[in-house]
Formats: sequence, structure tokens, C-alpha cells
Amino acid sequence: MSRILLVRHGQASFGAADYDHLSPTGREQSRVLGAALAARGVTADLVVTGRMRRHAQTAEGVLEGAGWTTSVDVDPGWDEFDHLQVLAVHDQPTTVEGESEKAAFQRWFEEATRRWTSGHHDEAYDESFAAFTARVGAALARLAEALPRSGTAVVLTSGGPVAWAAASLLADTERSRTDLWLRLNPVSINTGTTTIVRGSRGTTLVTFNAADHLSPDLITYR
Repeated sequence: MSRILLVRHGQASFGAADYDHLSPTGREQSRVLGAALAARGVTADLVVTGRMRRHAQTAEGVLEGAGWTTSVDVDPGWDEFDHLQVLAVHDQPTTVEGESEKAAFQRWFEEATRRWTSGHHDEAYDESFAAFTARVGAALARLAEALPRSGTAVVLTSGGPVAWAAASLLADTERSRTDLWLRLNPVSINTGTTTIVRGSRGTTLVTFNAADHLSPDLITYR
């Protein structure tokens, strides 16, 4: 049986001019995850990232913490969707009195992603939700086929691809997968680990968003 560990990147620089860069907390989360995996006897036959800088920096921290020397492959199939464009084409909602900046952003983000996932406005986006999910599904299939029997792959990616991989394995219809993705994506923990196994019964989700390697002060969602 082979195993795929899908890891959301460490905390990025929310609110900064360049989001695509790990914060000091994100770097620490990555090293802690690597050390925890090594302590459990996990070794990586394959390490894969998307093309984002935060993916590569998370991989660096995990490798450092684990003491692995595994080479890192880059597969653009694991890239995050363009959340900036998804937000840009959706009007920012009216501010609610007393609402924090983070809460207001989260509300805007959720409204914008619902619009994107609906499929009714595909012409407004460079990548439709259907194209995004097909891309992630193809990346997961490529990885599963490339893994040696009883091998382990560690994928450093983003919350969107992780949530879709999980939703696609849990739900039976496109509508139910999309609805589940909308619920899973916002709760993805930085360096949370989702485990998928591939064996005689096919490809199966075992755990989603595990974060037992993190102390409470290191648990972040953005």
C-alpha cells in the first residue's frame, strides 16, 4: 500500500504586500512537521510541491526538520487557485459594524469562492472552478501512479488542492463535492496533513487536516 501526505503550506504573510512568503511562524510550523514525521519513522520516496514560493519554503522547512535529503519535484497541478482574481471580480461586501478585518475578509472570500464555484460566471476567470478541480485531480492521479508500491509521497501545496482531493474522495457527485470543498477549504490548518492511501481497494482518504504535530500556539488558518 502506498501513501500520499498532502500538506498545506506553513503560514504565509497575510496582509503583507507579498503574501506568497512564509512568516516566521510558517517556517517554524514546517520544521516542526518535518521533525514530527521523522520521529514517527516516516521517510519520503517523493517530495512534490506546486510552484508557489510558500510551497517551496514549506518543503525546505520540512526537509530540514526531518533530516531528509530527498529531491523536490515541482508539479504545477498542485498550485493554488488564483484567489486574488476570484476576489477581484466579486464586489467587496458592505462592512458590518464591529466586524474585524479578518472576519470581513473571510466573509468576502467565502462569497467570492461561492460565485466562482457556481459555474455561472466562468468567463470572468482565467481558470474556472471546473478547470481547477480537473487540474488537481490529474495531479493526484499522476502522483498515485508514480509512487512505488509501499512508497510514501509528501506534497507541499495549498488549502484549495488539499480540500478538493479530500472532497473528491468522499463525495459521489460534482455538486456534493463542490459543497464539501466549500466547507473544507476555509478550515484548512497551516501544515495540516491529509493522508491518502492507495491499495487493492483503490485510492482512499484516511485523515484530513491532522495537526497533532502543532502546539496550540502554532495552529493558524491563514
